[in-house]
Amino acid sequence: MPDSPFIRDVPAARALDAWRRAREAGGCPDRLPAERVRLEDAAGRVTAEPVWATRSSPPFDAAGMDGIAVRAADTLGASETTPVYLEPDGYDVVDTGDPMPDGRDAVVMREHVHYSGAPMASPAELRAAVPPYQHVRSIGEDVSTAELLLPEGHRLRAVDLAAAAAAGATDLLVRRRPVVAVLPTGDEVRPIGTPTGPGEITDTNSLMLAAQAREAGAVAHRLPIEADDPAGLARAVGAAVTGCDLLIVVAGSSAGRDDYTARIVAELGTLAVHGVAVRPGHPVVLGVIDGTPVLGAPGYPVSAALTFDIFAEPLLAELTGSVPRHRERTRAQLARKLASPLGMDDWVRVRLGVVGGTMVATPLPRGAGVLTSLVRADGLLVVPAGQEGHHPGEQVEIQLLRGLDEIEQTIVAIGSHDLVLDLAASALRADDPRVTLASSNVGSLGGLVALRDGLCHVAGSHLLDPGTGEYTLPYVDRVLGGRDVNVIRLVHRDQGLIVAPGNPLGLTGVADLARPGVRYVNRQRGAGTRVLLDHELRQRGMSPEAIDGYAREEPTHLAVAAAVAAGRGDAGLGIMAAARAFGLDFVPVTREPYDLVVAAADAGSPRLAPLWALLQSDRFRAAVEDLGGYVTKEMGRRIR
Repeated sequence: MPDSPFIRDVPAARALDAWRRAREAGGCPDRLPAERVRLEDAAGRVTAEPVWATRSSPPFDAAGMDGIAVRAADTLGASETTPVYLEPDGYDVVDTGDPMPDGRDAVVMREHVHYSGAPMASPAELRAAVPPYQHVRSIGEDVSTAELLLPEGHRLRAVDLAAAAAAGATDLLVRRRPVVAVLPTGDEVRPIGTPTGPGEITDTNSLMLAAQAREAGAVAHRLPIEADDPAGLARAVGAAVTGCDLLIVVAGSSAGRDDYTARIVAELGTLAVHGVAVRPGHPVVLGVIDGTPVLGAPGYPVSAALTFDIFAEPLLAELTGSVPRHRERTRAQLARKLASPLGMDDWVRVRLGVVGGTMVATPLPRGAGVLTSLVRADGLLVVPAGQEGHHPGEQVEIQLLRGLDEIEQTIVAIGSHDLVLDLAASALRADDPRVTLASSNVGSLGGLVALRDGLCHVAGSHLLDPGTGEYTLPYVDRVLGGRDVNVIRLVHRDQGLIVAPGNPLGLTGVADLARPGVRYVNRQRGAGTRVLLDHELRQRGMSPEAIDGYAREEPTHLAVAAAVAAGRGDAGLGIMAAARAFGLDFVPVTREPYDLVVAAADAGSPRLAPLWALLQSDRFRAAVEDLGGYVTKEMGRRIR
């Protein structure tokens, strides 16, 4: 294989330029060929030539209102005290859009005309004079014959088609839609709907990338999954490039032993770039084979999606001669510290909400394989390559993935994870699609700090104070000082050890976690569940060092349950509902309250009203108890 510029941290802009030069040298077309389509089939297409009006619109002077057509000069002097009377031959009754009768140059609205008898058979009484061309649409008012209606390179909208039809067009010359082929690769990849075993994954990437291509105006085809065999991959790639305008090869773009994309591109064509200074999405392949651009996308879904946005979408816009999509931008205050590696543009997905009149951005989990971060993101924060990150409270620029009107309705919840908040988010959206509950899991203590700093509306907390045995309230006093806050009871919930089905190790409680061979899965520092564990250990005189896995941290109860279900741990402290969700067994340890803390000034705001109403719903309470391990008797009760 020729020398590859892999892991050279090529900046994204330079990588795009290198790919463009390779396409020019490789005979790739600058623009796709044009084709003529009917107006009704042209929405979303891009014009391949200017659209000129072949007739004026309107094609004649037309009445702009229902009423009577008159000569403006005949109405001079009309007033409430000295009305003017027009005989039937001095006016014509017209409807909106009617051609103006000869000799008439103004229209009086029907409601401003008074008759002594039937219209057209009796004088019309006018109590106000009208100027010439009042309520008259002049010929060519909208567009005149030979006027430019639409330029080349314009993506056609519904209103453009209506205007073109009014200007005389019946069909338009547009660029052919780009054809994108998506080739998933990997021995471990299985088609959607196929059961997966250990080490196997579902082919979600090709589904996502094909959908992204269609959203960008392309025709997309998903090809059969190819195994990690260089010869087979080369044949599949060679066949695919003959039938598309862009080939996206999914996975195999890194430097592992089964990563062949860069080698195949170099052997069959030109390898322009292998590795860009972008996180996530570093191992990108850009090249050309037989006059067709080839993009090698990383196998992690977040990386693959970002790779499409940065590289594929601009290419598709170039091929059709259109402008790449531009996302609206806004300024936001960062909810927590964000570290970023030097030398790479770091693309971070965030959740957004308006708190106290300020837009707040909360970074989502950063892993390149965290598919849910794509689903939950409201915006993108790009940390430039030369910057190490941002501090909490810092103002940053955000590219919007949702409309500001939607974001302004968002209830921002930061703090401890609980499945009830997820259930509430779904129920609120079902009741009113405009309402979003966006919860970020940073632990109970982190939630109270975020509330103190004005970065959320609601903080979820279940912190146990070992000294008093009380939950939440002592920490509210310490963290929030004398601030006026309300504490609302959400639920009581059962916390215990999440263990494998049948509890094969026979664990009976926290004391058993120190037994040899027991692997524990912990929660992060600051989480209420971590505080509970440490309290239980102190009560028994146990040291954290005696527990195998104490340093292994997961951010949510579900993540703990997932680790146990996968056999990567034997036990983890968590809620019963998480154990039930994974079909695991549960060893009770305690029943604890889980509360929502909110600034008193916000508690009665219209934004939070849907949440409080939901907590009074019998149907919602029943749905919560169906999760298992919850008691809703006090749900919605204000305890401070």
